[in-house]
Amino acid sequence: MLFFWMDLLGFYSCWNGYQEQRSTEVLVIKDASTDPNLIVVSFRGTDPFDAYDWCTDLDLSWYEIKNVGKIHGGFMKALGLQKEGGWPKEVNVDQTQKETTQYAYYTIKSHLIEILNQNPKSKFMLTGHSLGGALAVLFTGVLMMHKEEQMLDKLEGVYTFGQPRVGDEEFGKFMKDSLKKYEVNYERYVYCNDMVPRLPFDDKTLMFKHFGACRYYDSFYRGKIEEEEPNKNYFNILWAIPKVMNSVWEMIRSFIIPYWKGEEYREGWFLKCYRVLGLLIPGIPAHAPNEYVNVTLLGNLFDSHHD
Repeated sequence: MLFFWMDLLGFYSCWNGYQEQRSTEVLVIKDASTDPNLIVVSFRGTDPFDAYDWCTDLDLSWYEIKNVGKIHGGFMKALGLQKEGGWPKEVNVDQTQKETTQYAYYTIKSHLIEILNQNPKSKFMLTGHSLGGALAVLFTGVLMMHKEEQMLDKLEGVYTFGQPRVGDEEFGKFMKDSLKKYEVNYERYVYCNDMVPRLPFDDKTLMFKHFGACRYYDSFYRGKIEEEEPNKNYFNILWAIPKVMNSVWEMIRSFIIPYWKGEEYREGWFLKCYRVLGLLIPGIPAHAPNEYVNVTLLGNLFDSHHD
């Protein structure tokens, strides 16, 4: 319902050369009412019933780029990493094999260049939930790696929801320095006990790191800006009881929210049943897209670092 006033500019099912499947989906839309010059690029998150998406998420191999850092291999392959040549600035499109050359990064970049050339006043933003959030921030990272200054000047911001970690500490430093250099706004939203932003682990074995501030919201949709979400690696015995108690509250909330916040927030029976699973694994229903829709509509943000 959030996109009734949006114009669809393109829907792309893009090629993953490692999976040899069109498994990366991207939506390009325009805000037709409030800001017709704003282009929104939204990367689709993990389909829970798609094995290829799960293979992308669980591919924890490192892809290392000199002076940039180590990056989640599965996400890079989904974005358009080439089997030969890695990340060239451009790829040669063979018209006889167009399907297998429609990689997400190069396809979306080409489309954006066309739009921006047609309307010099246009700007674009990148967004996505879960896997989609990871692809959105890595799309930005590749633009910065290639020093695409004209495009970065048109990038209004990157907004991710329930985004997993995407790289190591060196990559995080590269991104923080580049975001500052190109004046790109990056906001990473995390809802309560969502498991996915706490994966892959930030520890001595996996070494994944988030970068930039986290906009963290609790189950009352009260938000604050933190350096890292609480319980950053999720599996902590000290958090077990608070997480289960919070899941009980979320179950109760699912029945009272239409009377508390409005009829449009009523949850269906499928989601209510899904919350039963949350009594055992609290981080699963907390990752549902509806929680992030509620965060954007109901959330109140209190900056913990400023008055």
